[in-house]
Amino acid sequence: MILIVEQLLNGLQYGVTLFLLAAGLTLIFGIMGVINLAHGALYMIGAFAGTWVALQSGSFWIGLPVGLAVTAAVGVAMEVGVIRRLYARDHLDQVLATYALILIFNEAMVLIFGRQPLFTQLPEVFSGSIEIMPGLPYPSYRLFVIVVGLLVALGLYLLINKTRVGMLVRAGATNRTMVQALGVNIQRLYTTVFALGALLAGLAGVMASPIVSVQVGMGEEIILATFVVVVIGGVGSVKGAFVAGLVLGMMDTLLRAFLPGILAGFMDASQAQALGSGVSSMGIYLMMALVLLVRPRGLFAAGA
Repeated sequence: MILIVEQLLNGLQYGVTLFLLAAGLTLIFGIMGVINLAHGALYMIGAFAGTWVALQSGSFWIGLPVGLAVTAAVGVAMEVGVIRRLYARDHLDQVLATYALILIFNEAMVLIFGRQPLFTQLPEVFSGSIEIMPGLPYPSYRLFVIVVGLLVALGLYLLINKTRVGMLVRAGATNRTMVQALGVNIQRLYTTVFALGALLAGLAGVMASPIVSVQVGMGEEIILATFVVVVIGGVGSVKGAFVAGLVLGMMDTLLRAFLPGILAGFMDASQAQALGSGVSSMGIYLMMALVLLVRPRGLFAAGA
């Protein structure tokens, strides 16, 4: 029981990270219609910027806002310099252009920071553990990541459902042409949404930096799972990104933790490990296929 609860919490923490990435990505794709493969690169940039400043200053809390600011600035520069020219182009052009941005950003990180991974210390206040239940101490920083993700989800819900900006975002996800015809500065809306998406990706990167090694290419490792979250949740739906992110995060973690052991009861241990690892790696993609068979547009409608 203790091990199951621990893995559920690990899955929740991973799911929150997926949500932070998927929320920005689904807004960008749902409103602008742009497939941004370089979204994972923004996650990497946030992690590098926040970690480097944290190492230089000795404080994670200084690195956090700097990482967010740098990622948002890079996102605005991306939208103005590249993405803005892709709105009227087909998806193949968008894929090629944003893939080129991945290569450019990766090489830029190598030139600036080198090829060696960066590691940052946990914030001192969250360096210990909290006993969730008798016999289960759990790292307090991971709990902090979960709480931050849930607060961001609440903030996005209020922003999208209770503010004028959110009304425009929901309308843009449903009918961009009509929003523009009503006199809304659609270009400013696009830039704002892209900056928000970049900010969320940067937040995910900075929050993950004390847990994972910060290295070139780290964005590509998580962006595929992020796209799966977007597709399952429904393109343009932040609610869908939240639900799908948490479900897939926990499912992926539980499969990797327990499936090889379950299979070992029916076959040789080495075969069980190999088969369990393979099936666990495919788990979220199998889930995507099943969801799309039942709901081709995902779990929730655009703008929900």
